Amino acid sequence: MTPREVVESFWETMRANDFHAAGRWLADGFECYWPQSSEVICGRDNFAEINTRYPSAGLWRFDIVSLVGEGDAVVTDVKVTDGAVHARVITFHTVKDGLIVRQTEFWPDPFEPPVWRQQWVKIKELRDNF
Repeated sequence: MTPREVVESFWETMRANDFHAAGRWLADGFECYWPQSSEVICGRDNFAEINTRYPSAGLWRFDIVSLVGEGDAVVTDVKVTDGAVHARVITFHTVKDGLIVRQTEFWPDPFEPPVWRQQWVKIKELRDNF
């Protein structure tokens, strides 16, 4: 499989909300880095447990907005929702030998647009397509 196909398969498995099964796409030494909190998730089991135990209002949905890949690097922009939480995650994946060895994920918080620039922008509803 190409790195792109591996990442697509990872997100497809995440859609089933079976995070232990999603670990099938992660290498033995997998690490996921969250720069905003400085946390590193080490290993498939820790990845599965964090995602399984994350507080939610229901099943999680993962909708790929964009996927770009070159060589072993794949970047995804994914909408994530449980019906109450609406988020976007930008993930930089590194794939080796058919498995994801590293992810760096950015979970940006939405914010109100500043009034000073309103004449130059239009506002897109954040929850489009959820």
